[in-house]
Amino acid sequence: MMSMAICRVRAALLSLSNHKSSLISSSSSSSSIRSFSSSQFESVGFIGLGNMGSRMVNNLLKAGYNVTVHDINCNAMKKFSVMGVPTKETPFEVAEASDVVITMLPSSSHVFDVFTGPKGLLQGGNPLRPWLLIDSSTIDPQTSRKLSVTVSKCNLKGKKDNLVIPVMLDAPVSGGVLAAEAGTLTFMVGGSEEAFLAAKPLFLSMGKNTIYCGKAGNGSAAKICNNLAMAISMLGVSEALALGQSLGISASTLTKVFNSSSARCWSSDSYNPVPGVMEGAPSSRNYDGGFASKLMAKDLILAAESAKDIGQKCPLTSHALEILEPRLGWTRIIDKTYCCCPD
Repeated sequence: MMSMAICRVRAALLSLSNHKSSLISSSSSSSSIRSFSSSQFESVGFIGLGNMGSRMVNNLLKAGYNVTVHDINCNAMKKFSVMGVPTKETPFEVAEASDVVITMLPSSSHVFDVFTGPKGLLQGGNPLRPWLLIDSSTIDPQTSRKLSVTVSKCNLKGKKDNLVIPVMLDAPVSGGVLAAEAGTLTFMVGGSEEAFLAAKPLFLSMGKNTIYCGKAGNGSAAKICNNLAMAISMLGVSEALALGQSLGISASTLTKVFNSSSARCWSSDSYNPVPGVMEGAPSSRNYDGGFASKLMAKDLILAAESAKDIGQKCPLTSHALEILEPRLGWTRIIDKTYCCCPD
């Protein structure tokens, strides 16, 4: 089923280009991108206006895109409506107003509901206006792949540069709230390479890096592996800073050691967990705007479940979950050091 869906998508996208599918050289990539008219990116729908999504929308607006938004939180939508940004009551209404729709939601169930629910993007299997659906949520690869197949079975409202079926990309991000605000996110993208190349300017209006990861679901797979590594490193940095302070070394001094030595990582040099060590980090803002600890626990659960599905053991993932999952929050490891952002 998956291979048939991929073939349908690929055949439709290749009809937009005079080149063959292996888009490796810069000249063939440019030709593929040009095969999509600029009008196909004029109207962008965005669903999910939380800490990440709201900042991504702001950058789309700065880049000149016409954006329509939706969120179940009316207050979140009001912040944009007062700016003159169109808001819609349902995902389906967003789809009806958009050429491309981006979703940024908390969990797999939220994404599935927004896509397939009674008032979802794919409402009733009706022909769709948007030719491209991009999910930037952190969800399990299996859900991304199921949705990609479902989307490939839909039809478009009229042909769009010979494209007759919509395309889905899973494109989760890394960098957190600070990168979302600065427009420096990294996008990990799974799905059609031709669609990825065509959408690259859209991604770069919200981020600075785009990495093509392969087939549908591979972007989601890359993201949960990235967050698995980050969670374990954050726990390690926090424990080491706590131990160091107990042994009489200040967190600032020890951080300088880490960042000049082999312990250097994102958790030490960009997102330091100790208040007052790093200006601008959530820990120095009373953890305001940081990556919610319950979401980190959720991502570890996604990694653990994915590992279980393929029969792979991940002992460090399991141990990290023992610390995080019971409370769904990263509280104190010991009194002097915090981990990420307490709920």
